[in-house]
Amino acid sequence: MTKYPKEFKASMIARMLPPTNASVPALAKETGVPKDTLYSWRIAHRGKSTPPPTTPSSAALNSAEKFAVVLETTSLNEMELGEYCRRKGLFTEQIHQWRQVCSEANDTPRLRVDQAQLREQKRAIKQLESELNRKEKALAETAALLVLRKKARALWGEAEDEKSTFWSADK
Repeated sequence: MTKYPKEFKASMIARMLPPTNASVPALAKETGVPKDTLYSWRIAHRGKSTPPPTTPSSAALNSAEKFAVVLETTSLNEMELGEYCRRKGLFTEQIHQWRQVCSEANDTPRLRVDQAQLREQKRAIKQLESELNRKEKALAETAALLVLRKKARALWGEAEDEKSTFWSADK
């Protein structure tokens, strides 16, 4: 198995991706790297969730211009979209990302549901905290009473009538 330098691998991946879209068989012939290796590099790169690279032309676009690009490309198929991207110096991944952002922009009903759920969770947390606080106080009071009872027994001893009660069984 041949080990290729990272820089070489990155340059081959860059040549296989837009905007150049070099064919794998042509690259294999040119470089001597097996086609299967090139295909696996490209698949592995596409599997990563890296943001699409920014080009000088896409970095200069404002929000309205990106929205216009999304509207222009909505009816295009993949081949037409690729041609459009080459003409404009864009990547198809960027347009897909912009389309996703546009579709999520006015998703307010979900936001309202999230806010209602958050309020309900805060109310439940507040109720649980108050219940925990009440139980901690009761536990502290019980512990204090037990300590006082043991001290009283140590000082005065145990009375005859106390021997038959329930409380004297914890001795």
